[in-house]
Amino acid sequence: MSPAHPGFYVALSSLTTSFGSICFGSLIVAIIQALRQLANQMRQQDDGILLCLAECILSCLESIVEYFNKWAYVYVGIYGYSYLEAGKNVMTLFKNRGWEAIIADDLVSRTLFLLSLVVGGVAGGVGAAAANFTDWFDGIEGNTSAISFFIGFLIGLVLASILMSVIGSGVNTVIVLFAEAPAEFQANYPELSNKMREAWQDAYPGLV
Repeated sequence: MSPAHPGFYVALSSLTTSFGSICFGSLIVAIIQALRQLANQMRQQDDGILLCLAECILSCLESIVEYFNKWAYVYVGIYGYSYLEAGKNVMTLFKNRGWEAIIADDLVSRTLFLLSLVVGGVAGGVGAAAANFTDWFDGIEGNTSAISFFIGFLIGLVLASILMSVIGSGVNTVIVLFAEAPAEFQANYPELSNKMREAWQDAYPGLV
C-alpha cells in the first residue's frame, strides 16, 4: 500500500486483518470498565465487605490493564499487532516515557461522555416537544411526553456517543504517536509540536 496515504492504509487494516483484534479488545475493555465502575461505587459506599471487594477488583484490574487497555487500538490499527501484544507494547512505551499520570488522567473521555448526555437531553427535549405539539404519539397509551423524551434521549445519546468516540480515538492516537515519535513530530510539524509541548508542560511539568 502506498505510504502517501497512511490514513487509508490504517483504515483498511482496521476493517480487515486487524478487525478481529479490535472486536476482541472492545469486549474485554467494556468488561474491565464495568468492573472498575462497580469497584468505585463499592469504595464510595465505605462498607467493610464492599470495600474489601472493591480493593480486590481494582488490584486485579491493575494487573491486567497492562494487556487490556484502550491505547492498544492505536498499535493494532497502525502496526497490525495482536490486541494483547499491542497492549503490552503501548504500556511499555508509556512507562518508559514516565507518562502513567497522563494516561491515568482521563478527562477527555469524561468530557465527551458529558457532551453525549447533553445531546441526549436536547434530543429528548425535542421528542417531548413533538409529543406535546404534534399528533405523532397519539396512538401511544400512557405518559407520551415521558416516553418520547426517553426515546429521543436514547437516540441522541447513542448517535452522539458514536460521533464522540471518533474524537476520543483521534485524541488517543495523537497521544500514543506523540509519545512514540516526538522528534519526528517536531521535525514535520514544529508549530503544532511546540503548542502541544507547552500545553502539556503546564499540565504535567517535567513529563514532556
